Amino acid sequence: MPRAAIDQDIAARTDVYFNRTRAIVERYGDRRVTYAVFLRRPVISAPRLALGWLNEVAAARGCRFDIELTHQEGDWVGAGEPLIYIDGAFTLLADLETLFLQKIGAACVAAHNAYQMSLALPEVPFLAMDARHCAGAEMQELMAYAASVGSRAAVREGARGFIGNATDGTAHYFGAAQGFGTMPHALIGYAGSTLRAAEMFHETFPDQTLTVLVDYYGREITDGLAVCARFPELAAEGRLSMRLDTHGGRFLEGLDPAESYAALERHAPGAIRRYRSDLELRHLVGTGVSAAAIWRMREALDEAGHTEVRLTVSSGFGVDKCRVMADAHAPINLVGTGSFLPDSWSETYATADIVAYDGQPQVKVGREFLLRRNAARTGKAPAA
Repeated sequence: MPRAAIDQDIAARTDVYFNRTRAIVERYGDRRVTYAVFLRRPVISAPRLALGWLNEVAAARGCRFDIELTHQEGDWVGAGEPLIYIDGAFTLLADLETLFLQKIGAACVAAHNAYQMSLALPEVPFLAMDARHCAGAEMQELMAYAASVGSRAAVREGARGFIGNATDGTAHYFGAAQGFGTMPHALIGYAGSTLRAAEMFHETFPDQTLTVLVDYYGREITDGLAVCARFPELAAEGRLSMRLDTHGGRFLEGLDPAESYAALERHAPGAIRRYRSDLELRHLVGTGVSAAAIWRMREALDEAGHTEVRLTVSSGFGVDKCRVMADAHAPINLVGTGSFLPDSWSETYATADIVAYDGQPQVKVGREFLLRRNAARTGKAPAA
């Protein structure tokens, strides 16, 4: 994009006071400044998209920004620790702060959430299903990237992590050529039955693993067993999966509070005795896709001889729910989630402060912790 077009776009979308600051500095004389970027909560460093954008702007403006990473991509970063130092001409950096911060804060928090979820269930692979919850294409790109960064950090610690996502456009972040997925609830309504939807999918995509949503009619067990009976070869080969997506307004077929407690007593009695909050209790024995619901579905499949049929679970699987599922040893084969997206958006606010003018340290009172201290442990990012 030509410089004039880039500058026009930046001017339209940045905070006005940054545009005015740039105009003032252009009038009274430029200075070289150093920005420090940080968040107020622990995160996983996910700077690549933000830095890529900075480099594109620098190239268009015919300048150079010296960018220093204090934490490499995928590293854990403590609250208040500088993530990045950016050094350059004030006239060329002043109007970039708004847009740069948009591209880093949410990504770092989402990466941290994905990391925590992966470590909570280290033997279970995850599928990123965040696209429908994103506010447009740019956020979709940021969140897919973030999940991949958090996942890789967890994989280094022995977790399976995120093996893919649900859209073709961002599948490359997970090393895949395309997204994963089979059927939405809409297809089951169209087909008229869960079984017919499964037949339609298999007839159209015979080489694909068949994952069937079983909650549409509120007959998770009945419909799931019917699909198993219709596709015994797929069931025996482990190419058939039941996806539990029961919403929070009802229990899985055959469960109620008493039966939910009973299911956990049979398989994970310790979990029900260790819960500490109402939220944990709901995840264990409440409505929706609870630990009890997953155990009951596994029981029904095994009792019918379908021990190789897999269980895919979705619906509200964030950090807290994953931890509860781990405590209950829930028999999960795959988690589909968009709940690594930041729950509290205010936690994603990244902040930038100038910490040096013409190489001389200077920062507003109270932000002295942002000043450079130990340059020896930092890494250099590619500069434009």
